[in-house]
Amino acid sequence: MEVPTLGHNLSSPMSPCEGMIKNLSLDAIQLCDRDGNKSQDSGILEMEELPVPQNIKISNITCDSFKICWEMEPQAKERITHYFIDLNKKENKNSNKFKHKDVPTKLVAKAVPLPMTVRGHWFLSPRTEYTVAVQTASKHTDGDYAVSEWSEIIEFTTADYSTVHLTQLLEKAEVISGRMLPFSVFYRNQNKEYFDQARQVHGNRMLPAIKDNSGSHGSPISGKLAGLYFSCNTEFNTGKPPQDSPYGRTRFEVKAEILFNPKTNLYFGDFYCMYTAYHYVILVLAPQGSPGDDFCKARLPSLDIANNRFLTCTVDEEAGGTEPVFRHAQDVILEVIYTEPVDLALGTVAEISGHQLMSLSTFNAKKDPSCKTCNISVGR
Repeated sequence: MEVPTLGHNLSSPMSPCEGMIKNLSLDAIQLCDRDGNKSQDSGILEMEELPVPQNIKISNITCDSFKICWEMEPQAKERITHYFIDLNKKENKNSNKFKHKDVPTKLVAKAVPLPMTVRGHWFLSPRTEYTVAVQTASKHTDGDYAVSEWSEIIEFTTADYSTVHLTQLLEKAEVISGRMLPFSVFYRNQNKEYFDQARQVHGNRMLPAIKDNSGSHGSPISGKLAGLYFSCNTEFNTGKPPQDSPYGRTRFEVKAEILFNPKTNLYFGDFYCMYTAYHYVILVLAPQGSPGDDFCKARLPSLDIANNRFLTCTVDEEAGGTEPVFRHAQDVILEVIYTEPVDLALGTVAEISGHQLMSLSTFNAKKDPSCKTCNISVGR
């Protein structure tokens, strides 16, 4: 039996759900809160002896859906015509607060077999804590409802983007990536003290750190994947790295082939912007078989290192070439995360001649949820 879905296709006359209450014309009711309070115009009758949902279980949680089921006492069960589901973000524990004048946080569904799937990106966001409670209801011929007491309140957290969602982001990023330009080095800017500490405390190595919360809210690498941020974008007129940086005036440069070669796997991590015309693509470089590689295999779309729209490593064997050639996308800013420690002896450290442009930093930058270029139809 197909599991009923609460969310899409709400206008279907045979839909098993009646959807999110957007105004009083849909079912002509106004729902009471968990304390039983209701307005003077409410279509809720007095509480009746309807079974109260018990032992609520949440399962199959994704970034924009979940399944819910519960147990009920058998008496009066046949009188139940609807379920009222009170869904709230955990930080807003006051139930039935209106986001807009006529849009409560309640959901209404016909009494269909359980478990029921609740799905909808307009009220579910990834990586977000929610509370949920349930009432059973009986709709009378005059349109009024009798309801049970509210169930206990259950808490749950929605999931990260899946590889399906990330592939949608990847495809949107490919559209604007532009032509491929050659490059020869990866570079990483920090302040001088960072490199001093790497030499004196960490055995001359830069150590991976947990990624910040920049980018898409549903990104599975934010706050979880450890790595080192590198850049590889070049200036169009010189073909060399820019002399300005948001992250510090001291730069480590390393030849591209040291970090990016046939023994390295490449993954797509995210696509976002920060309320500007610039768009960023996060890529992950992970040595094959490393812990970072294992993490990414289960969560991120993989890219062919010789054939993708963002970052490539190729050898033109037909032309007799033996040295790898590296290219990066021109029209997006690439943020490349390398998942393993890097020894400073593998490259050079020097001061750049430009400025530290702090305003361009993406540290913990929030994605613009209104941008049509880099958003998909799930929670932002």
